[in-house]
Amino acid sequence: MWDDLFKQWDVKVKRLLLENKASEAFERMHLQLDAVWKESFRVLKEGGILVINIGDATRSFKQEFQLFSNHSRILQSCHKLGFNCLPDILWRKQTNSPTKFMGSGMFPVGAYVTYEHEYILIFRKGSKRIFSKAELELRRESAFFWEERNKWFSDIWEIKGEKQIVKGVGTTTRNRTAAFPLEFAYRLVNMLSIKGDIVLDPFVGTGTTSLAAVLTARNSIGFDIDSGILEIGKLRIENSIKISSEILGRRWREHADFIARRIREGKNAVHINENYNIGVVTAQERTLKWESVHSVDRKNHLSYTVNHVPFEPKKGKNC
Repeated sequence: MWDDLFKQWDVKVKRLLLENKASEAFERMHLQLDAVWKESFRVLKEGGILVINIGDATRSFKQEFQLFSNHSRILQSCHKLGFNCLPDILWRKQTNSPTKFMGSGMFPVGAYVTYEHEYILIFRKGSKRIFSKAELELRRESAFFWEERNKWFSDIWEIKGEKQIVKGVGTTTRNRTAAFPLEFAYRLVNMLSIKGDIVLDPFVGTGTTSLAAVLTARNSIGFDIDSGILEIGKLRIENSIKISSEILGRRWREHADFIARRIREGKNAVHINENYNIGVVTAQERTLKWESVHSVDRKNHLSYTVNHVPFEPKKGKNC
C-alpha cells in the first residue's frame, strides 16, 4: 500500500521496483524513513520515548516469494542514531479472513507461515527521564490500575485491527491508511507519558494518536502529507467528549468487577484510592486520578483547545 508514496518521494524506487531489484528498492524506501527517525531523535527530550508500529512485508519478485524485515531494518537505523532499544511488543492482529493460507495450501515445503502480527518498537533517547517536582505529582496522578498494568505491559497484544478504507473522505486520494485501533494508541500514551506531556505523531493520518492524547490529558502535535485525511481526525477530536465518557466508564466498571472478584476469592484490596475511595491493589494506585474531556474549542482549521475536568464515577459503581 505504500509503494506509491515511496515512488513520489524517490523516483529511483519506482525504477528499482520495475526492474525487480527488490533489495535495493527496500533499502531506498527505508532511507526515506530514516530521515523521520533522525528528526524524531532531534526533537525528543532526554529520556523521551519513540514508538514505531511496523509490520514486515511479504511479496514476490521474479516469482520468488520472500519476507522483507522492516522491523529489523528500523532497529538498526535507530541504534545508529543513538536510541536505546527497549523491550518490544508483538501486536497479533485478529483477522476475519476466511482464507489464511499462503503458498501451496495443504502441500509441504511450498506453504508459508501466515503473517498476522506487527511490531511495536520502543526506543528511549538517552537515560531514564528525570521528573521535576511538578511532573512527579502528575506522574502519580497518571498511574494505572494494577490489572491494567499486567495487561498493557504484556509482550503480546491481541487487538482487532481497524478497517482501512477511507476513499472519498475529505480531499484525500488514499484508498487505505495504516490506521490502528484507538485501544492501541490509548494504551501506549498511558504507558509511556504523563499528563501534560506532548505526544508527537509524524504520520498522524486519521488522528488516532492525537485522539488518545486528548483522552488522556496530554498535548498533541501531528503531521501528515495528505491534508484531506485530516478531516477524519478533526471529527474524532470534536467527538472526544462522548468517547472520553465511554472509555473512562468502561475502565471504571472493569476495575469494579476486578475488585469484586478479588473479594469473593478472599483477596482483599489492601489500599484505597484517595481520589475515588475505591479499593486498589498497590500503594502506587492510591493517587490515580482521571480527567474527562469537558469541552473542545476549535482555534483554527487544524488546531483545538481541549478542557478537562476530574472524572466523576456514576453512583453505585464504587468498589
